Amino acid sequence: MLQKIQRFGGAMFTPVLLFAFAGIMVALASVFQNPLIMGSLANEDTLWFQLWDIVASGAWTVFRQMELLFVIGLPIGLAKKAHARAVMESLVIYLTFNYFISSILQYFGGSFGVDFSADPEASETTGLTLIAGIKTLDTSIIGSIAIAALVVWLHNRYFDKKLPEWLGIFQGSAYVVILGFIVTLPLAFLTCLIWPMVQNGINSLQTFFISSGSVGIFVYSFLVRILIPTGLHHFVYAPFMLGPAIVSEGIQVNWLNNLSEFAQSQESLKTLFPAGGFSLYGCVKMFAPPGIAFAFYKTAKPENRKKVLALVVPATITAVVAGITEPIEFTFLFIAPVLFVVYSLLGAVMAVVMYQFGVSGDFSSGLINSAARNWIPLFGNHWDTYVIQFIIGIAFVFIYYYVFKYLILKMKLQTPGREETGNVKLYTKKDYKEKKNETEDDGSKPKASENKEKAMLFLEGLGGAENIESVTNCATRLRLNVKDPSLVEDDAFFKEAGGMGLVKNNNAIQIIVGLSVPNVREEFEALLNQQDSTE
Repeated sequence: MLQKIQRFGGAMFTPVLLFAFAGIMVALASVFQNPLIMGSLANEDTLWFQLWDIVASGAWTVFRQMELLFVIGLPIGLAKKAHARAVMESLVIYLTFNYFISSILQYFGGSFGVDFSADPEASETTGLTLIAGIKTLDTSIIGSIAIAALVVWLHNRYFDKKLPEWLGIFQGSAYVVILGFIVTLPLAFLTCLIWPMVQNGINSLQTFFISSGSVGIFVYSFLVRILIPTGLHHFVYAPFMLGPAIVSEGIQVNWLNNLSEFAQSQESLKTLFPAGGFSLYGCVKMFAPPGIAFAFYKTAKPENRKKVLALVVPATITAVVAGITEPIEFTFLFIAPVLFVVYSLLGAVMAVVMYQFGVSGDFSSGLINSAARNWIPLFGNHWDTYVIQFIIGIAFVFIYYYVFKYLILKMKLQTPGREETGNVKLYTKKDYKEKKNETEDDGSKPKASENKEKAMLFLEGLGGAENIESVTNCATRLRLNVKDPSLVEDDAFFKEAGGMGLVKNNNAIQIIVGLSVPNVREEFEALLNQQDSTE
């Protein structure tokens, strides 16, 4: 069950990857449309303002159609075959579901306590929204994820169902959509019955979380980090950052919607947007890695320090700039889990301290996103808050360094550069190519791309195609379930093959690849399909 939940959480990351660039562009458009920064050039009747308004309208696409992104993103990650058809099925069934809801509420809305005549764009309290032009209940990403999960189950179970010859036209995707039509009609009725009560509960939760203040921020920030090894952290941050757990539309969209207003206000950011305190967990991505990396370097054996530097510098830059922390986290997580607990606790403390000093906003990612969505557009009236934020952050760089250094030395932890060397045989790419009778440049066989080469090596290290049960990915990891974990090579093999490390939990395998993991997965699945076609 845990493996299935982990796969589900990883699949949720498919649409999330699209939000980073869109958020930066929305923030930049807000900067260039802000009269406090651009002066009269940013008046609404100028060509400058209108051009940036056009840019902003395009950048808002992924946020305004977030439900559709999730309803098509999950089948890409979870469908075991015919991903493209699963995506089509998911979209059609989701739209059907919302048309059912729309019609039910049109005739019986009063019976469910819903005023269907209300304008969904006039107020956030109507409980209604427009999805692809359909006036329906605002189930946010929760509804789209639920329908996508239903469609994936129907697709994996019934896509290959063999019908009698005279019903052959209804096989495959048609059969899945038929089943979806039948299932979503009563589901739409139940949604109309139950969801208005859920919305009232969500509104109460929003009030509770905001009133929880520092305690809520500490618990939330700690859970987001400590659950990373399980893959369940997606289920913690998604309802807050992308869903309605604390503010309607989610923290990211709500913050961007009000960015111009906040930029022109001199009131405290904590007062303007208290929900933004729950995004401060992301500050750990910018300030923890430098301190941890330096601790690894200083505690490594002198002869290994150059190797450690080569390992941690790229991972640290990736974490600080892009907000992708997994490479450096997994560098020490499974060597010394106690450090990960300390890392998570210190990150939660840092979030609380920053919030107490008035910091709020959208700091869910790295340096680039933080600058575009916070520092640049709001610096004019809130520069003093950001100076305090950096002072606190730099202080925690040193705290992380000294705490990690002390624990590593005190507990004699085998962090990078401190391992006991052993006579371990490592496989190289050359060994693999010789085994497969491949050549580099003599033209006897075409040279494989880097991603394809990694995929081939990974497949061999995993025991071959016949040992693979399922494959998906998150931001930096290739996640697999294997039939026989004893056939999987050790961590050294996968590092030599181009990965950053290996995580094994019985049949659940995670290969840390880096930001190229979607491309590697494509090549990996192509190899699996190629193997199937030859059997």
